[in-house]
Amino acid sequence: LQQPGNRKTNQKKSRATANHVAEQTYAAVPHSFVFHRGQIGKNVAQLIVDVRRVMEPYTAESLKVKKKNVLKDFVAIAGPLGVTHFMIFSKTPTTINMRLARLPKGPTLYFRVLKYTLIKDVVSSLKKHRMHEQQFTHHPLLILNNFGADGMHIKLMATMFQNMFPSINVQKVSLNNIKRCVLLNYNPESQEIELRHYSLKVVPVGMSRGVKKLMQEKFPNMSKFEDISELLMKGTNLSESEAEQDGEHNITELPQVYSGRGNMASQQSAVRLTEIGPRMTLQLTKIQEGIGEGNIIYHSLISKTEEEIQEILNRKEAQLKEKECRRKKQAENVAQKKEKREQHKKNSLEGIKKKRAEAEEDSEVEDPGMQDGQEVAAESDDEVEYYRQAVGEEPDEDMFPSVKKRRGAEKSHGPAKKRKLSSDKPPRKDMDAKRNDQGQNRGKTGKVWNKSGHRENMKLGGTAHCFDEV
Repeated sequence: LQQPGNRKTNQKKSRATANHVAEQTYAAVPHSFVFHRGQIGKNVAQLIVDVRRVMEPYTAESLKVKKKNVLKDFVAIAGPLGVTHFMIFSKTPTTINMRLARLPKGPTLYFRVLKYTLIKDVVSSLKKHRMHEQQFTHHPLLILNNFGADGMHIKLMATMFQNMFPSINVQKVSLNNIKRCVLLNYNPESQEIELRHYSLKVVPVGMSRGVKKLMQEKFPNMSKFEDISELLMKGTNLSESEAEQDGEHNITELPQVYSGRGNMASQQSAVRLTEIGPRMTLQLTKIQEGIGEGNIIYHSLISKTEEEIQEILNRKEAQLKEKECRRKKQAENVAQKKEKREQHKKNSLEGIKKKRAEAEEDSEVEDPGMQDGQEVAAESDDEVEYYRQAVGEEPDEDMFPSVKKRRGAEKSHGPAKKRKLSSDKPPRKDMDAKRNDQGQNRGKTGKVWNKSGHRENMKLGGTAHCFDEV
């Protein structure tokens, strides 16, 4: 018996192996981007959505395109995501164009969209349509018709269309995975390509309408029948659309059991197609090497002789050589500029070191003569005066630090200033003399004391004044 722990381990290993195989299978199939360039209308935008529906499930269903995006942006992200093909739609005032590009090195096929029909228009024109989400879980079956004609451009078109869809191994394919098909028909006379998208349905043949009705999930109404044999023999009350006429063109023998009642292996069944859209009528205009640049391999409107083609190739080769020479010369100029810059940097560093060494040696010696700081101080004074006149206020001390330093140096090292005497006040000697004169006059006209401190009477102007004792 198998232990529970071993069973869990085996389940994990099998799940990891299945995921690895699925990743390898998914990475091996081609993937595509369907987007537009430039201004397009609503109908072309809906056509892009319908074409993405055709390319499911190996396409970007919700790819967002902005105006600032360029083709290089899509090429840059295509590599990590495994995208192999671009379908680019664009619109001009007169035509609608489609580019089909193979990544990463081309070629690029340019088509003109002559006519197109959207899915909603195709479905609305049908009486009965079969389209559900399970049909889009697997890629469609590609059918090419009349692409065996002579011509290099026709073979290249056929190869490009074949590589857009995953290849099918006939021995291993499961018929239940084939639910859709894409038909491409080439008309050699008009050189137009018709694209159609169909839904597949397989029904058993060799049965009456009544038996087919019984095989369906919805059972018929037999309230008016007396016996079930009437339903099997007459098929009363059955519409003609429920039993389509089949022939040799669509009857085949199934190698496998197909989904649906009555579709057994080695039994005759009819394959029926129901169009689900979109439709497109394309015309090839030119084929170009690379993606957006390169030689023109084929052009439907312009034909050139071998000599003209050789001349174009020679001219392009000369342009490439000239471009390579310019690139080499530019690289040499960049190297020379870099070398000069490095040498200049080296010389500058040596000069700075030398200057610092000289400054350290002469740091103890001071020049008593005229110094450069005086000119700077004069300029700073002019700036202070200009600020005073412009603003009307005294500048802050931190605004002009050179003036502050200069004033501090003058206060600390400059000679002491002599005090200036005001012109209104007399000198000190004159003031002393004036005081003496005032004292003498006061002795004549005012109080007078003798040495003993007693008062004395003095006559002034014939009038006797009496002073009290102090």
